[in-house]
Amino acid sequence: MKASSFLTKEQQAHIREAITEAEEATSGEIRVHLETSLSGDVLERAAWIFTRIGMNKTKDRNGVLFYLAVTNRKFAIIGDWGINAKVPDGFWDNIKELLETHFREGQFSEGLAKGVLMAGLKLKEHFPRQKDDINELPDNISFDGPD
Repeated sequence: MKASSFLTKEQQAHIREAITEAEEATSGEIRVHLETSLSGDVLERAAWIFTRIGMNKTKDRNGVLFYLAVTNRKFAIIGDWGINAKVPDGFWDNIKELLETHFREGQFSEGLAKGVLMAGLKLKEHFPRQKDDINELPDNISFDGPD
């Protein structure tokens, strides 16, 4: 299964809409990245992708990445230091549990969309949207890896 064909066009649109909705009330940036396969540690790979796609360059360092390695069925949620300094301990674990529940049922797009919205609420709390806010990163899902 290739990462680029793991989700249908409709499922991709659903996730993109969740990202757009989540970012409407915050200066935070949320991305979803899928790879076909992973070798090595999922958190290390997600951190590398986070930097590679420019999430570490947001003005307030408040980017959040949802990373999924499709064939390995592994995922990670990475927040930049700006948001990590604000959220309570265990916050990312709450989103991780939500995703795991949906993923076990094969509801990948639904789980990702709900996780994105949950992260968006926390970003809104700590980084409300400003009048001069711009969308610093694209809302589309990014894909990588050996397709």
